[in-house]
Amino acid sequence: MRSALHSLAHVQLVETHRNRGAFVAQPSVIEAREVFEARELLEPRTARSAAKRAKPTDVDLLKRHIEDEHEAMHAGDQGRALNLSGIFHIEIARIADHETIGQFIETLIARSSLIIALYWRRESALCESYAHHELVNAIADGDEQQAEDLMRSHLVDLHSSLDLKDRKPPTRSLRDALTK
Repeated sequence: MRSALHSLAHVQLVETHRNRGAFVAQPSVIEAREVFEARELLEPRTARSAAKRAKPTDVDLLKRHIEDEHEAMHAGDQGRALNLSGIFHIEIARIADHETIGQFIETLIARSSLIIALYWRRESALCESYAHHELVNAIADGDEQQAEDLMRSHLVDLHSSLDLKDRKPPTRSLRDALTK
Protein backbone atom coordinates (compact mmCIF):
# COMPACT_ATOMS: atom_id res chain seq x y z
CA MET A 1 0.00 0.00 0.00
CA ARG A 2 2.79 2.39 0.93
CA SER A 3 4.56 1.71 -2.37
CA ALA A 4 1.37 2.36 -4.36
CA LEU A 5 0.77 5.66 -2.56
CA HIS A 6 4.39 6.65 -3.14
CA SER A 7 3.99 5.94 -6.87
CA LEU A 8 0.77 7.98 -7.03
CA ALA A 9 2.43 10.83 -5.14
CA HIS A 10 5.37 10.71 -7.54
CA VAL A 11 3.08 11.47 -10.51
CA GLN A 12 1.20 14.03 -8.40
CA LEU A 13 -2.12 12.19 -8.27
CA VAL A 14 -2.18 12.06 -4.49
CA GLU A 15 -0.71 14.25 -1.79
CA THR A 16 0.59 12.65 1.35
CA HIS A 17 0.59 14.49 4.65
CA ARG A 18 2.58 13.16 7.57
CA ASN A 19 0.34 11.83 10.34
CA ARG A 20 -2.79 12.71 8.32
CA GLY A 21 -2.78 10.30 5.37
CA ALA A 22 -3.06 10.51 1.61
CA PHE A 23 -5.50 12.69 -0.30
CA VAL A 24 -6.44 13.09 -3.95
CA ALA A 25 -4.31 15.89 -5.38
CA GLN A 26 -6.04 19.18 -6.15
CA PRO A 27 -4.09 20.60 -9.10
CA SER A 28 -4.31 24.35 -9.46
CA VAL A 29 -5.61 26.07 -12.57
CA ILE A 30 -2.03 26.99 -13.47
CA GLU A 31 -0.92 23.36 -13.15
CA ALA A 32 -3.89 22.25 -15.24
CA ARG A 33 -2.99 24.68 -18.02
CA GLU A 34 0.67 23.60 -17.92
CA VAL A 35 -0.21 19.91 -18.19
CA PHE A 36 -2.36 20.51 -21.26
CA GLU A 37 0.18 22.84 -22.83
CA ALA A 38 2.81 20.12 -22.40
CA ARG A 39 0.51 17.57 -24.02
CA GLU A 40 -0.15 20.01 -26.87
CA LEU A 41 3.60 20.22 -27.47
CA LEU A 42 4.40 16.50 -27.29
CA GLU A 43 1.45 14.53 -28.57
CA PRO A 44 0.98 16.03 -32.07
CA ARG A 45 4.53 15.08 -33.00
CA THR A 46 4.00 11.64 -31.49
CA ALA A 47 0.84 11.17 -33.58
CA ARG A 48 2.91 12.06 -36.66
CA SER A 49 5.43 9.37 -35.77
CA ALA A 50 2.67 6.85 -35.07
CA ALA A 51 1.25 7.47 -38.55
CA LYS A 52 4.68 6.76 -39.99
CA ARG A 53 5.26 3.55 -37.99
CA ALA A 54 1.81 2.01 -37.44
CA LYS A 55 1.22 -1.56 -38.52
CA PRO A 56 -2.25 -2.92 -39.33
CA THR A 57 -2.31 -4.70 -35.95
CA ASP A 58 -1.72 -1.33 -34.22
CA VAL A 59 -4.62 0.25 -36.10
CA ASP A 60 -6.88 -2.71 -35.20
CA LEU A 61 -5.93 -2.31 -31.54
CA LEU A 62 -6.77 1.40 -31.62
CA LYS A 63 -10.13 0.71 -33.29
CA ARG A 64 -11.04 -1.92 -30.68
CA HIS A 65 -9.98 0.52 -28.00
CA ILE A 66 -12.34 3.18 -29.37
CA GLU A 67 -15.19 0.66 -29.31
CA ASP A 68 -14.51 -0.05 -25.62
CA GLU A 69 -14.36 3.68 -24.88
CA HIS A 70 -17.72 4.26 -26.58
CA GLU A 71 -19.28 1.32 -24.75
CA ALA A 72 -18.22 2.88 -21.45
CA MET A 73 -19.60 6.29 -22.44
CA HIS A 74 -22.94 4.81 -23.56
CA ALA A 75 -23.15 2.84 -20.30
CA GLY A 76 -22.64 6.08 -18.35
CA ASP A 77 -19.35 4.84 -16.89
CA GLN A 78 -17.44 8.10 -17.18
CA GLY A 79 -14.55 6.96 -15.02
CA ARG A 80 -13.86 3.98 -17.25
CA ALA A 81 -14.32 6.08 -20.40
CA LEU A 82 -11.84 8.65 -19.09
CA ASN A 83 -9.33 5.91 -18.28
CA LEU A 84 -9.74 4.33 -21.71
CA SER A 85 -9.30 7.69 -23.40
CA GLY A 86 -6.00 8.17 -21.60
CA ILE A 87 -4.84 4.68 -22.54
CA PHE A 88 -5.69 5.44 -26.19
CA HIS A 89 -3.27 8.37 -26.13
CA ILE A 90 -0.60 6.25 -24.43
CA GLU A 91 -1.03 3.58 -27.12
CA ILE A 92 -0.34 6.17 -29.80
CA ALA A 93 2.92 7.05 -28.03
CA ARG A 94 3.78 3.33 -27.90
CA ILE A 95 3.11 2.96 -31.63
CA ALA A 96 5.32 6.00 -32.29
CA ASP A 97 8.12 4.11 -30.54
CA HIS A 98 9.29 7.13 -28.58
CA GLU A 99 10.11 5.56 -25.22
CA THR A 100 11.28 8.66 -23.35
CA ILE A 101 8.55 10.92 -24.72
CA GLY A 102 6.05 8.12 -24.11
CA GLN A 103 6.96 8.10 -20.43
CA PHE A 104 6.39 11.85 -20.22
CA ILE A 105 3.06 11.46 -22.01
CA GLU A 106 2.00 8.67 -19.67
CA THR A 107 2.63 10.91 -16.65
CA LEU A 108 0.85 13.84 -18.31
CA ILE A 109 -2.12 11.60 -19.18
CA ALA A 110 -2.43 10.50 -15.55
CA ARG A 111 -2.36 14.10 -14.37
CA SER A 112 -4.72 15.32 -17.10
CA SER A 113 -7.23 12.57 -16.28
CA LEU A 114 -7.38 13.92 -12.73
CA ILE A 115 -7.67 17.47 -14.08
CA ILE A 116 -10.51 16.48 -16.41
CA ALA A 117 -12.33 14.75 -13.57
CA LEU A 118 -12.03 17.87 -11.40
CA TYR A 119 -12.48 20.66 -13.95
CA TRP A 120 -14.68 19.45 -16.77
CA ARG A 121 -17.60 21.67 -17.63
CA ARG A 122 -19.24 19.44 -20.22
CA GLU A 123 -19.32 15.71 -20.74
CA SER A 124 -17.43 16.10 -24.00
CA ALA A 125 -14.31 16.68 -21.95
CA LEU A 126 -14.14 12.96 -22.48
CA CYS A 127 -12.79 12.67 -25.97
CA GLU A 128 -15.37 13.65 -28.55
CA SER A 129 -16.67 10.62 -30.42
CA TYR A 130 -15.29 11.74 -33.77
CA ALA A 131 -11.84 12.88 -32.61
CA HIS A 132 -10.34 9.47 -31.99
CA HIS A 133 -11.94 7.97 -35.12
CA GLU A 134 -10.47 10.66 -37.36
CA LEU A 135 -7.08 10.30 -35.71
CA VAL A 136 -7.06 6.52 -36.19
CA ASN A 137 -8.02 6.99 -39.85
CA ALA A 138 -5.08 9.35 -40.38
CA ILE A 139 -2.73 6.92 -38.65
CA ALA A 140 -4.10 4.01 -40.72
CA ASP A 141 -3.61 6.02 -43.92
CA GLY A 142 -0.04 6.91 -42.93
CA ASP A 143 -0.97 10.58 -43.23
CA GLU A 144 1.60 12.06 -40.87
CA GLN A 145 0.59 15.70 -41.28
CA GLN A 146 -3.10 14.95 -40.81
CA ALA A 147 -2.40 12.85 -37.70
CA GLU A 148 -0.32 15.68 -36.24
CA ASP A 149 -2.95 18.31 -37.06
CA LEU A 150 -5.83 16.21 -35.71
CA MET A 151 -4.02 15.47 -32.44
CA ARG A 152 -3.23 19.16 -31.97
CA SER A 153 -6.83 20.16 -32.67
CA HIS A 154 -8.17 17.39 -30.43
CA LEU A 155 -6.03 18.46 -27.48
CA VAL A 156 -6.95 22.14 -27.92
CA ASP A 157 -10.65 21.15 -27.96
CA LEU A 158 -10.18 19.02 -24.87
CA HIS A 159 -8.31 21.80 -23.08
CA SER A 160 -11.00 24.34 -23.98
CA SER A 161 -13.74 22.08 -22.60
CA LEU A 162 -12.37 22.51 -19.10
CA ASP A 163 -13.41 25.23 -16.68
CA LEU A 164 -10.01 26.73 -15.93
CA LYS A 165 -10.98 30.15 -14.66
CA ASP A 166 -8.65 31.44 -11.96
CA ARG A 167 -10.20 29.85 -8.93
CA LYS A 168 -9.77 26.90 -6.62
CA PRO A 169 -10.72 23.49 -8.01
CA PRO A 170 -14.24 22.30 -7.28
CA THR A 171 -14.60 20.72 -3.86
CA ARG A 172 -16.30 17.57 -5.11
CA SER A 173 -14.41 14.36 -4.53
CA LEU A 174 -12.71 12.45 -7.30
CA ARG A 175 -15.17 9.60 -6.72
CA ASP A 176 -18.10 11.98 -7.27
CA ALA A 177 -16.49 13.41 -10.42
CA LEU A 178 -16.01 9.96 -11.95
CA THR A 179 -19.44 8.56 -11.09
CA LYS A 180 -21.64 11.40 -12.35
